[in-house]
Amino acid sequence: MHHNDLDSRAVAAARAIPAVVVQAKGNGHAGTAMALAPLMHTLFQRVLRHDPADPAWPGRDIFVLSAGHASLALYVQLYLCGYGLTLDDLAASRKLRSRTPGHPELHHTPGVDMSTGPLGQGFASAVGMAIATRREEALVGDEGGLLARTVWAVAGDGCLEEGVASEAASLAGTLGLSNLVVVWDDNGITIDAPTTETFTEDVRERFRAYGWRVLEAEDPDDLASLEATLREARASDGRPTLVALRTVIGFPSAKVGGTPAAHAGGFGADEVSSVLAELGFAPDAGLADLVPDDVLAHTRAAVARGRELHEAWDRGMAELAERSPERHRVWRDLHDATLAVETDLAALDAVEVPGGAVATRVAGGAAVQALVAASPRWFGGSADLAASTNVAVPGQPVTAERPDGAFVRFGVREHAMAAALSGMALAGPWRPYGSTYAVFSDYMRPAIRLAALMGLPVSYVFTHDSVAVGEDGPTHQPVEQVASLRTVPGLSVVRPADAAETLACWRHVVRDPHVGPVTWLLSRQAVPALPGPVPTADDVAAGARVVHRPEGREDVTVLASGSEVALALTAAERLVAEGVGVRVVSVPCVEWFTALDADRQEAILGVPRERRVAVEAGRGDAWYRWATAVVGVEEFGESGSGPEVMELRGMTADRVAAAVRGVLG
Repeated sequence: MHHNDLDSRAVAAARAIPAVVVQAKGNGHAGTAMALAPLMHTLFQRVLRHDPADPAWPGRDIFVLSAGHASLALYVQLYLCGYGLTLDDLAASRKLRSRTPGHPELHHTPGVDMSTGPLGQGFASAVGMAIATRREEALVGDEGGLLARTVWAVAGDGCLEEGVASEAASLAGTLGLSNLVVVWDDNGITIDAPTTETFTEDVRERFRAYGWRVLEAEDPDDLASLEATLREARASDGRPTLVALRTVIGFPSAKVGGTPAAHAGGFGADEVSSVLAELGFAPDAGLADLVPDDVLAHTRAAVARGRELHEAWDRGMAELAERSPERHRVWRDLHDATLAVETDLAALDAVEVPGGAVATRVAGGAAVQALVAASPRWFGGSADLAASTNVAVPGQPVTAERPDGAFVRFGVREHAMAAALSGMALAGPWRPYGSTYAVFSDYMRPAIRLAALMGLPVSYVFTHDSVAVGEDGPTHQPVEQVASLRTVPGLSVVRPADAAETLACWRHVVRDPHVGPVTWLLSRQAVPALPGPVPTADDVAAGARVVHRPEGREDVTVLASGSEVALALTAAERLVAEGVGVRVVSVPCVEWFTALDADRQEAILGVPRERRVAVEAGRGDAWYRWATAVVGVEEFGESGSGPEVMELRGMTADRVAAAVRGVLG
């Protein structure tokens, strides 16, 4: 654990760079990055298993900067370690199109394992990463430590104040996630005030109560002591570990350090000069002066260290293949994307489409069960509603003693579940899923938004998708949720009309690796099977399809999603007696339909917009893009049977027929 003068000078540079960069721009977050410099240097130079030449190396540890505003702390280490960043990249942080955005972004900067910024999200996703990596190790049966990856997260006071972190910490303790280490930057400062005014609980005892081990980093600036503590944290005793690190934000600034003013913005030219002098630099030093050649050569030794770790891992995998071909095959198959798609499609093809009226949650559950049975890549659970949402699968749940369980009991922790699903998707080849009632998607929105931002292959199975939920009343009857979810860029919101369409949509999702996150809106009540042939994945890939054409001329088109497609068909049948020809279009996914060019959209919709009606049992504002009249639900429901509430809120074939008459004048 010997640390020499070059280590001290590298830490000094890592403190100085944020101060200089933020002062030059006049915006940004230098204080936390400065305080964390010794920790980050120790992690990236001595403890973290990583390879700068291959940031996606599957044998690496995972690092999450949950306190994403301190992005410069990470960017500086990526520059020093040789990930391809330059001093110019650091200087350009937070600027448009720079490689160093204001908060870390996945797929944007090499070495960033997750997009972070909303406090607590990184912490909670790290829990999902730990669940997934520990499961991979258990499934393969690796006994040599090749797959024993540690998930490291750095969180601040703000992260630990967020409710999602509390949910996730509770789950992590329950599951005994011994491969998870969270370093708590205990600096006692948030934007508005010291934490003595907002956050006075005993955090250490709280985490012990969750079932965590708590270690103290006695001196945040003693590199040898830090390294010893971090190595102890990695060698866990069956519990997740919280490392409490008491720092001074903005250190070594005498004027700003330790105050809320250090959180954001420049310290002032004179104070930055004082900081530079305190760190051993000329008061007017520029970025190029802060990292001399000998210091950079010292930190770039991380490239050789990473290569050695990677090569040793490759040798270990080759030995595993020779010693235990079956175990190696399990690992190889997990990471074979082409094989995964073939396996998934075969599993779905074997699912029989139920005949007659059936709830789409039943068909959705059949799809999930088939996928889980076919491949361990499909992995998830529910927020204490598996039987109701139909995602219950055979087998035993994940526990501290059974990391390779078939599913996770997330408990009543919707927000942590959603964030953990993102972590699972980020940690490897997993296709995670989580389930609850549609109305509770509101609890999950920040994590869903981040999953969409990162383009993660997560499936959110939401059932009880409208006021047809019935007796549970307005608190459980979604009205605005479907429309609200459709406003999230990059999120596919799938609301199929019947069992066959549900399974066809699942086929499309599993065969297309670029779909990204998907929310499934499935009915509690039985819905009739649509007439016509069973749809294929190609039929639903457009997001909309014609399910009924009149025998003669077409006067009007009715668009609908979910259970309301049946209402549209009933209305069309009634209007025949009046000589009105109605085309009915099922729209299982607005986002897929929107992605079509205008000509294809018009070919599906048929008549001009002024002769189109849209039907959906929820807020209907978005449907006016394609229709001149909308039959929807614009107020909360009531407690009563599903059919009664649907009728009360006007979701009837008669009202649809009346709307058609209205657009025809």
